[in-house]
Parts: sequence; C-alpha cells; structure tokens
Amino acid sequence: MKKIFLLGTLAFFVFSCKTNPFTGQNTLNFYPNSQIFPTAFAQYDEFLNENKVIKGTSDAQMIQNVGQKIALAADKWLTANGHPNYLDDYEWEYNLVQDETVNAWCMPGGKIVFYSGILPIAQDETGIAVVMGHEVAHALADHGAQRMSASTIQQVGAVAGNVAIEDEKTLSLFNTAYAAGTQVGVMLPFSRKHETEADKIGLQLMAIAGYNPDEAAELWKRMSANGSSSTPEFLSTHPSNETRIANLTQWAPEAKAEAQKFGVTSFK
Repeated sequence: MKKIFLLGTLAFFVFSCKTNPFTGQNTLNFYPNSQIFPTAFAQYDEFLNENKVIKGTSDAQMIQNVGQKIALAADKWLTANGHPNYLDDYEWEYNLVQDETVNAWCMPGGKIVFYSGILPIAQDETGIAVVMGHEVAHALADHGAQRMSASTIQQVGAVAGNVAIEDEKTLSLFNTAYAAGTQVGVMLPFSRKHETEADKIGLQLMAIAGYNPDEAAELWKRMSANGSSSTPEFLSTHPSNETRIANLTQWAPEAKAEAQKFGVTSFK
C-alpha cells in the first residue's frame, strides 16, 4: 500500500509540470494560476492596507511608468514567441511603499512592491528598470508557485521518512539530517537558480523596453558597496553580488541583441 501511494505521488509530481517560455525548460509546478493568483492578490491588498503606500510623487509615478513599460516588453516577447495569451490572468500593479529596507518584491500574478529604501541605490529610471525587470521575471516564470511546489515535496519527503522509520533514535537523526540537507542541498540552490533566471530574463525585458542592460551590473556594484548580502552564497537564497555582476556583464550583449529583434537599437 505504501508503494502504491509513493508511486502515485511520484506520478503526480512528474506530470505536474509547466514549460517556462523563456527557457524552454519544464518546471515543477502543480499550483495553477486560478488557485494561486487570487490568494496572492488578497495578500497583496492586505499588505498595502497595513503599510504606507506613497502616491502622487514623481518617484511613485516613475515606478508605475517603468512597470508598465517592462510588462509591455514582456507581452511583446511572449506574443512574438508563440505565447499571445500567457498574460491573460495577470493583473499588474506597481506600488512604492515607505520603508527604508533596500528591497523590492513581486507576488504571483504581477503584484509588485518597491520599498523607498531601494531608490538611492537605483538612482534613476534605468536603475528602477533593472529591479523591475527582475521582479516581473519572477512573476512570468511562476517562481512563487515553483517554490510552493518544492516546499510541498520537501514536506512529503519528511512525512514519508517519518512513516517508514520506526526506531526513535534513527528517526531523530533522519529529521535533523533531512531538514539541514534539503535546505542547503535543495531549497537554497533552487532559490538561487530562480534569482539567476530572473536576472537573465529581466535583463532582456529591460532592453526590449529601451533601457540599457549594461546598467544592471552597475546597479549590483552599488548594491555591493552598500553592504548588501555578506552571507556565503551556499547558505543564501540569492547568488553573491560578485556572481550577479559577472553574469549580468556577460549577458548584456545578448540582451541588446534580443532587443534589436524588436527594433530597439538605442538605450536609456
């Protein structure tokens, strides 16, 4: 009976895949938009109600404008590459929130928040476009749903181990090793992969929107100088600043070439 259950669970995971249109790779995702988006939208509204949203300023308007340009670039790319209806369920929203944290984030379905603390690092509209492209890319690639799917698998593995192991001492060792091993060996690399993927997709989107992708590496140099992330890479959810700078520098020419396909030959 246990074997039947495990085989059934494995089959569910294997067939619960969705293709990432930007990479062409199958991704583990068994949370459809119809299930995850409404919850994300409700949580986003709750967050806005509990925090100070900045309205009517030039910075707030810039966040809106850049977000719209990046989303339009995404729509152009998806339509040109055979995915004209990909964004039908998305409800893009971009808000600037008063908070000195140097951060921005995106919820599934396109709900984005910029904290005011990131503005001095971004410096200008192009810097905002670097961050916006990255956040929009997270939404497009379903990274939120993928993280939830991976977490579910992690929990199923823990339950399977606890069902199979009867000796209390062995079970205690298993639980300790499993928690640490899956976190450092699976979940953190999974998260870093998403961040790297969002960097690359975001770079192309900002270029298609007319922003200079060379500025992405410059932004991360400023992030590094600001003291962002001193955690060793293998223990972090994000790649190191040095890794990101190297990647973005390497990918910038490719992003410009992609933008040229859409008639973009000069950049802000």
